[in-house]
Amino acid sequence: MAGSGHPAACGRLCLSRAPLAWLGAALLLLADWALLRPALPRAASLLVPAALPLLRVWVAGLSRWAGLWLGARGVIKVGTKSGSAAVQGWLAALEPLAAALGLAVPGLASFRQLRWWGAPSDADDTRLLHWGCRLDAFAVTYAAALPAAALWQKLRGLGVRGGPGGSAEAVGRLLGCLGSEKRRLPLVLVLLVLSCLGEMAIPFFTGRLTDWILEDGTARAFARNISLMCILTIASAAMEFAGDGIYNSTMGRLHGRLQGRVFRAVLRQETEFFQLNQTGAITSRVTEDTSTLSESLSEELNLLLWYLVRGLCLLVLMLWESPSLTVVTLVALPLLSLLPEMLGKWHQRLAAQMQESLAKSSQVAIEVLSAMPTVRSFANEEGEAQKFRRKQQEMKTLSQKEAVAYAVNLWTSSISGMLLKVGILYIGGRLVTSGAVSSGSLVTFVLYQMQFTTAVQVLLSCYPRVQKAVGSSEKIFEYLDRTPSCPASGVLSPSHLEGLVEFQDVSFAYPSRPDVPVLQGLTFTLRPGEVTALVGPNGSGKSTVAALLQNLYQPTRGALLLDGAPLPEYEHRYLHRQVAAVGQEPLLFGRSFRDNIAYGLIQKPTLEEITAAAVESGAHRFISELPQGYDAEIGEAGSQLSGGQRQAVALARALIRKPCVLILDDATSALDANSQLRVEQLVYESPERPSRSVLLITQRLSSVEQADHILFLEGGTISEAGTHQQLMRRRGRYWTMVQAPDGLGAPE
Repeated sequence: MAGSGHPAACGRLCLSRAPLAWLGAALLLLADWALLRPALPRAASLLVPAALPLLRVWVAGLSRWAGLWLGARGVIKVGTKSGSAAVQGWLAALEPLAAALGLAVPGLASFRQLRWWGAPSDADDTRLLHWGCRLDAFAVTYAAALPAAALWQKLRGLGVRGGPGGSAEAVGRLLGCLGSEKRRLPLVLVLLVLSCLGEMAIPFFTGRLTDWILEDGTARAFARNISLMCILTIASAAMEFAGDGIYNSTMGRLHGRLQGRVFRAVLRQETEFFQLNQTGAITSRVTEDTSTLSESLSEELNLLLWYLVRGLCLLVLMLWESPSLTVVTLVALPLLSLLPEMLGKWHQRLAAQMQESLAKSSQVAIEVLSAMPTVRSFANEEGEAQKFRRKQQEMKTLSQKEAVAYAVNLWTSSISGMLLKVGILYIGGRLVTSGAVSSGSLVTFVLYQMQFTTAVQVLLSCYPRVQKAVGSSEKIFEYLDRTPSCPASGVLSPSHLEGLVEFQDVSFAYPSRPDVPVLQGLTFTLRPGEVTALVGPNGSGKSTVAALLQNLYQPTRGALLLDGAPLPEYEHRYLHRQVAAVGQEPLLFGRSFRDNIAYGLIQKPTLEEITAAAVESGAHRFISELPQGYDAEIGEAGSQLSGGQRQAVALARALIRKPCVLILDDATSALDANSQLRVEQLVYESPERPSRSVLLITQRLSSVEQADHILFLEGGTISEAGTHQQLMRRRGRYWTMVQAPDGLGAPE
């Protein structure tokens, strides 16, 4: 009673914590501006000697990181309890934001010192320490840190299963299919980095040549550096070619291995799996999904890696040329990427609406034109024309909006890029006039910046496609990870098998319908040298008995023994050499007669053995009449054969194994009279009959009169058992079925 209102109270409390988390984030920002910004540089100046200016900057930066991190942990803790996924997603970026804010100035100071290593210092070494105290510098650090934190949060999500873009685990599993060939990937990465660095030779030497020309450099130095630039460019192209070749060949092997592993995983599944999943869906998963995934890894992932490495190399070189211009580029980067992406989605949404409107107007025209007699008989031509004009007007309005959206998207992308170039040139020009950078360095930076912007745009367009393709691999991994419900192959493979089969209180229900029993408490025995006939009306469970005896399903209760051992304890291949079955509609493969008859045998039989089995089943007569004989193709699924011919080939496929248990499940229904007589002679008069147990399932009751035992199956239970004469004297259900027209079924 007391706990009945607790969930509602908890919900109100969780909702109230969401604004509290946002308030905490705002207070953390205020504390950074009002307290940490002015206090930490002063404290670092007091604690660290002036002779160690870089250490001062690092002490202030790490202290800021620690303070912001502690505050972020508290805010995240409150936001986690709010239960809002949106709130938790945004607050999760506070920790990487704290790291970016704390490490930005120390990293810049260290890079500048490395950049001017060995050069005389002409500026106050403590200037950068107090630079962050200025309000404009404070705003710039946040403008640069926010994209960095968002990028870090997204990259960290790659390694989280089910996270936003959680693709790292999937890619790792896919690369695991390569085995020892994964050792090629580090070589590909090295070639990729060297190729990118070599490609940077053109912007680098362009800037240096600009300086030399302005300084009246000699023609000799000019020619030497042009030659060096050509050598580096050619070497870069050669390494790119080698890296792409190794990568694509490696990914080609991945396709074959992945497809093979998925197909083997499918073949291991239990029979119910193929009944619950459509063949087309399984085939699509094995072939199309693996092909699409492999193509994405070969093309899209290659492109992603190339531009990622290229962008990182460009970023390092941009920082080397001018850290200040690099910060300006990074601050403007969200404008170059996010705004066109948002406008692009707006344009795509309008384009989809345009297509939908076009489909509706076409539907109006199709409907009217297909019913013109009705339209004319009701004199509604003008009404239909007005209706079509209204649809056309809707299309016109949407077309105008789509044109505006396209123009705005194109204009925004163009103007944002132009504004960035103008800003870079303006700030770079001032740096050149002040002597901070040379004119050649500005030229080099502008070329780097153009390539860097292109790399970022390609990454933003390529990453979603890679993420989508790799994300689809989860469906493939479902097959790879799926554990078959059927028992694993046993180890029994005795040199001699009697063929004694015992059904001991066997009950069964299909997993898809566990509440509908098919067999209930079956108990009977198949003995070597005897023919046991199983008869009964349709739907009584006869074919299910045959499926259980082939170990295609497992009894839900009871036991099925072969020579005293349960069927699953026998080795898989051994069991199916000893137990062979022929069904009413046997499945053949689009191969030759020779391959179909020898199907599944490890040791391929000779042509004489194949011919003997075909003679015994009655298939040799029509096979020998073909020009190619046993090498003739039978067509897809045996489409070039009649039903009786397919049954004869399937019977030969079973007989060539010389099984100790033979199951004939209505296997003569499509045979002619002579072939049926031959099969009956095979069952009852074969020299191998003393060493073979035969289960004969048929609706043709004339062929069971000679059976040693007849079991009448009805409703999943054996209602009558005995010989033909005994059952006829009882005048029960078997007698009723025999008296029915053609002996094919019993009255319901």
